[in-house]
Amino acid sequence: MPSTPNQPDTANTVTSAITTAVPAAITAVRDEISRFEQKHGRPAGSVELLAVSKTKPAALVRAAAAEGQLAFGENYADEGAEKSLALKELNLLWHYIGHIQSNKTKLIAGHYDWVQGVDRLKTARRLNEHRGADHDKEPLNICIQLKLDDEASKSGCSTADLNELADFIADAEHLTLRGLMAIPAPRPGFSEQREVFKELHHWFERLKHSYKTVDTLSMGMSGDMEAAIAEGATMVRIGTAVFGAREKR
Repeated sequence: MPSTPNQPDTANTVTSAITTAVPAAITAVRDEISRFEQKHGRPAGSVELLAVSKTKPAALVRAAAAEGQLAFGENYADEGAEKSLALKELNLLWHYIGHIQSNKTKLIAGHYDWVQGVDRLKTARRLNEHRGADHDKEPLNICIQLKLDDEASKSGCSTADLNELADFIADAEHLTLRGLMAIPAPRPGFSEQREVFKELHHWFERLKHSYKTVDTLSMGMSGDMEAAIAEGATMVRIGTAVFGAREKR
């Protein structure tokens, strides 16, 4: 039912309030990143913020873009594609992050600039094929998702299969291998967080040594951002601290 003057649209009111808060939130997260860079001896500006905008309306993305934020991450292929079209004039960079369903590879290849979550050859082949069908698009930037924990609920390429998958992506005409990403299981403390990120950095350095296009280590979220930066992350994926709590779907 449409809202009336006596029945304020609560959803729009909440969105408006969060939109107003986005500039300060972006500044706060950037300041945190800079502080951790300095604290752990990282060069200033060496860690990029990927603002995770899943479940958030285009208005909030637009507000973040007004603060100079250009890279946004989406977990739901259709939702992200819709936002990329709605905000096309802003020339944003869209990252698909997380598990990739086979029936979504065409959509992802057509609407995203980066894919962080490729974990098997079948997916890489389909993305390459679909990206190549659009001759106006640049190659799709790929981060392989590496699985370091034995969690059945999470996807990821094993370290044993990493070289084969990396070789295929590096040779694919319509893909560019950019690096690694991971979503480790939560650790109880800072030192435990650093240990798993240290291992991921080890595999990143090996990949970087073999492929000249590799430059991105995407790891760390709100709860473990400092540990990730301490261990060499070049990109951190932050959602709640920028846009507020995730909406239920």
